[in-house]
Amino acid sequence: MRNGKTIEEKIFKILTGVACYSLIAILGYIIFIIFRKGFSYLTIEMITQLPTGGYYYGGEGGVLNAIAGSLYIAGGATLIALILGVPAALYINSHLIRHKKTQNTVRYILDSLWGIPSIVYGAFGFTLMIWLGMSASLMAGIITVAFLITPIVIRSFDEVLSTIPKGLHEASLALGSTRSQTAFKVLLKQGFSGLITAVLLAFGRGIGDAASVLFTAGYTDLIPTNLDEPAATLPLSIFFQLSSPIPAVRERAYAAAAILTIIVLIISLSARFFAKRYSKSNLK
Repeated sequence: MRNGKTIEEKIFKILTGVACYSLIAILGYIIFIIFRKGFSYLTIEMITQLPTGGYYYGGEGGVLNAIAGSLYIAGGATLIALILGVPAALYINSHLIRHKKTQNTVRYILDSLWGIPSIVYGAFGFTLMIWLGMSASLMAGIITVAFLITPIVIRSFDEVLSTIPKGLHEASLALGSTRSQTAFKVLLKQGFSGLITAVLLAFGRGIGDAASVLFTAGYTDLIPTNLDEPAATLPLSIFFQLSSPIPAVRERAYAAAAILTIIVLIISLSARFFAKRYSKSNLK
C-alpha cells in the first residue's frame, strides 16, 4: 500500500514538474522571439520620437505617443482601481467576516467579473461613453480599463488578507478597536506586500490590453495633454503595425512589443523588490 502511494506521488511530482517547466519554457521562448526580432529594429528614435504622418506606411518616427498613452491609461486606471478596490477588499475581510455566505457570494461575483473578456468591458465602456456624450478620449480609456482591473485588485488583495491569522483580527477588536480601525491599521499593514502584487497584476493587465481601449481611447499620433483628448496605446500600435502590408512596418511591431515587455518586466521586478523589502521591515 505504501509503495503504491510512493509511486503515485512520484508520478504526480513528475507531471507537475513537466507542467511547470513547460510553462517556463514557453514564456522564455516567447520573450526570446520578441527580443530577438524586436532589438533588431529598436532604436533611440523609436522611443523618443512621435510618429510622422506616414509612420505606418514605412515613414520615420517612433512610438513615444503610444508609450505615454499606455502609461497614462494604465496608471490612471490602476489609481482608480486602488481607490475602489482597497476599501472593498478590507470590507470583505473585516465587516463580512461573520457572514460567510455573503462573503462567498461577493467573491464569486468578483471572480466572474475577473473572467469576463476585455472586449465586453470595451463594449460596455463604449456604450457608457455614448450615454454620457463622451468622445473617444484618455478619460474614457482610463474609466474602461479601471472597470477591467478593479476586480483583479480586489480579489488579489482579498486572497492575501484572507491568509492573515484570525487571531490578529480578534485581538485588535478585543483591545477596543472598531472594525474599520482594524481594517485600515492592522489588515492593511499586514497585507501591504500583497497589495503591491495586486497593483502589479492590475497594471500589467491594463497596460497590455487592447480590446478594452479599441473603441474608447481612440488613437492619435500626439501625446494627450488633456483627459478629453484621444490617446494611443502600445497594444494598438503593435496591432496597426502588424496589419500593415509593408514588411518593414510589420517588423517594427516586434520592437514596440519589446518596449511593452520591458516596461512590464521593469514594473514587475520593482514591485517584487519593494514588496520583499517591506515584508522584511515588517518582520523587524
